[in-house]
Amino acid sequence: QVQLVESGGDLVQPGGSLRLSCAASGFNFRSYTMSWSRQAPGMERELVAQISASGLVVKYADSVKGRFAISRVAAENTVYLQMNSLKPEDTAVYFCNARVLGNDYWGQGTQVTVSS
Repeated sequence: QVQLVESGGDLVQPGGSLRLSCAASGFNFRSYTMSWSRQAPGMERELVAQISASGLVVKYADSVKGRFAISRVAAENTVYLQMNSLKPEDTAVYFCNARVLGNDYWGQGTQVTVSS
């Protein structure tokens, strides 16, 4: 079955960097768009970044443009989110997402806390 396992979340100071990883299995990773979303306490889940199956098309939320970068490595079945210049408002649980054959799949999430 489809499995998505996120890792890399941590406590980091404002201005710092983190790289999140999402290891995918149970489907043809090379054929599907992958996304990162986040959810802060009391807030709705929001799409942060998305990368096409080919890796050639990427999209970002306005709030992270110029600071975050999404990438994927087909040989590793992994999608990454490089986060730079982190701000306290980036604090959230970050989720990996794949829409496979019309069904949405999510990982368990990884906590990112930006605080001094």
